[in-house]
Amino acid sequence: MSEYEDAGNDPADQVVAFLNTLDVEGVVDRLATTSEYADWSGRPQTDRDLEVARSLRDHLRALAAGEPPPEDPLRVPIEVTVDAGARLSGAGVVGEVAAAAARLAIEGRLGRVKICPADDCRWAFYDRSKNHSRQWCSMEVCGNRAKVRNHRERSAST
Repeated sequence: MSEYEDAGNDPADQVVAFLNTLDVEGVVDRLATTSEYADWSGRPQTDRDLEVARSLRDHLRALAAGEPPPEDPLRVPIEVTVDAGARLSGAGVVGEVAAAAARLAIEGRLGRVKICPADDCRWAFYDRSKNHSRQWCSMEVCGNRAKVRNHRERSAST
């Protein structure tokens, strides 16, 4: 089973798994080459698929980090199927991730997909806190580092 297939059925988990194809701390980019993208997704990919995937990831990571998106607009076709209920879908991994992001937006949950603000981390996570105020991917790691850093800065200035 591929890393993408392990993401589960929650659209938030699919989007987060896709965003975390870029691991800043581990210096790993699962979208560095077409073969790496194919390995991560568990599906054959073309150079064009890789280009569109990188663009979607850049747009969604900027959105999750509260930054302006890249200037070039990205268009990814998604479909709405209405039978027993409405369902969004798209072709390939990029279409599926775009449909998952659209579903989150419709449900008012896309803003809960966030990027850790630690410059040496930048890991994507889904904020499951009640008041939607989670800031760090992990309070034990990145949150603690920030608290220690702030404490040292305050102590040094006194």
